[in-house]
Amino acid sequence: MAPSASPSPGLAVTAPVHQARVRVLHPGQGLPPAGAKPGPVVYWMLRDQRLADNWALLHAASLAAASAAPLAVAFSLFPKPFLLSARRRQLGFLLRGLRRLAADAATRRIPFFLLTGGPMEIPALMQRLGASALVADFSPLRPVREALDAVVGALCRDAASVAVHQVDAHNVVPVWTASGKLEYSAKTFRSKMNKVLDEYLVEFPELGEVVPWDREQPKDIDWDTLIDTVCSQAEDVPEIDWCEPGEAAAMEALLGTKDGFLTKRIKSYDSDRNYPTKPMALSGLSPYLHFGHISAQRCALEAKKRRHLSPKSVDAFLEELIIRRELADNFCYYQPHYDSVAGAWEWARKTLKDHAADKREHIYTREQLENAKTVDPLWNASQLEMVHHGKMHGFMRMYWAKKILEWTSGPEEALSIAIYLNDKYHIDGRDPNGYVGCMWSICGLHDQGWKERPVFGKIRYMNYAGCKRKFDVDAYISYVKRLVAQLKKRKSEESLNSAAKYSKSEKD
Repeated sequence: MAPSASPSPGLAVTAPVHQARVRVLHPGQGLPPAGAKPGPVVYWMLRDQRLADNWALLHAASLAAASAAPLAVAFSLFPKPFLLSARRRQLGFLLRGLRRLAADAATRRIPFFLLTGGPMEIPALMQRLGASALVADFSPLRPVREALDAVVGALCRDAASVAVHQVDAHNVVPVWTASGKLEYSAKTFRSKMNKVLDEYLVEFPELGEVVPWDREQPKDIDWDTLIDTVCSQAEDVPEIDWCEPGEAAAMEALLGTKDGFLTKRIKSYDSDRNYPTKPMALSGLSPYLHFGHISAQRCALEAKKRRHLSPKSVDAFLEELIIRRELADNFCYYQPHYDSVAGAWEWARKTLKDHAADKREHIYTREQLENAKTVDPLWNASQLEMVHHGKMHGFMRMYWAKKILEWTSGPEEALSIAIYLNDKYHIDGRDPNGYVGCMWSICGLHDQGWKERPVFGKIRYMNYAGCKRKFDVDAYISYVKRLVAQLKKRKSEESLNSAAKYSKSEKD
């Protein structure tokens, strides 16, 4: 679909959203005839699961205000083939976050429709509501784009009067504005971003009052049953308990008085973030950014307010939050093979092919790697941190993926295994940052060629000795062992408590 920055005819208003942030996917037929009841505007929430600081919701609200129409929010659970390989860990976090969001929407008098039959329920909902416009947020990932295309196609065929807009509410600078092509590196991307960043990095307006809802009411949701049902059908990767879902918890992680990143921990970010033995130096925001519980733009605005306190750390944080994170969206948006060796640059494909048959000292199966059964205690620790904690330290993610290249039969298998494990266990898996991280480590994406060596060719090399020079490897391994032991103990206690409750209920 060709990008467009023009609002739909008849629905144009003095919008609170930058015009270039909006694309018109289908223009619809504008405002209803005089005297006709205006059709509601529906925001199809996909990637940005929040009510605050959400450009897509603000745009939907402005369209609704243009014709004094009511506003609704819809969220569709993807069916299993499109579920992006989500496990219980990710699904539980998503649904518990939506539970809080639905309660917040109710206090704002915004109806929240949860659709459990897949994205193709959206066109049917639009027709039942007599909706005038659909606003969707943006994701560069194939399953989401395919679902959006299918919904737009159905609406164009069966409800041609409905306008369909897309808003990039995830990136500070809309992906189609930041660059019109696949960028080679952070250097080329950074210069383009810096030219327009001030234009987009602005404060959000408030979401105003909405027209009272007088249409079909959303079905009551039995959240406990829904969460139990969906999670029981998913692969059993345990949920995490160190990170509470939802907008309030996300803001607490950013600005909390007890342990907020910007209020309590930002000073050490520049000096300590690349040391796996200092996990508290990291922001801890990635789950919230991934599920859209917090806006990256809000994080950036709050960080800039505090730059005078820790300029180096704030600048380093903004580089990761804006440049590197949005570079990942650029790659996944413009490169259809974002999760394949075919998506690497030509020099990288050539060097990997040239060394694909090189002798490996060790070859491990996916099962051996998943169970951390290698000769390398440092790699095993990083794998166990991901499996049990749901998050691996950022520095270790690079080492972890590069060793998979070294220990498998070729780059295609290595990338496939790295993505499989990343998406299965990381709470922030199935994300452009994850795909780009694996591609950087294994395929040299956004990097340069280095000294040629066996197996890696010209791909940047990392090894145990280099890690040992950088940080206390033994301390990291000990930290992970303690972490895993604590998590296993907690899980065992929860199982005993559940069994005791079940036994009591049976007796009663």
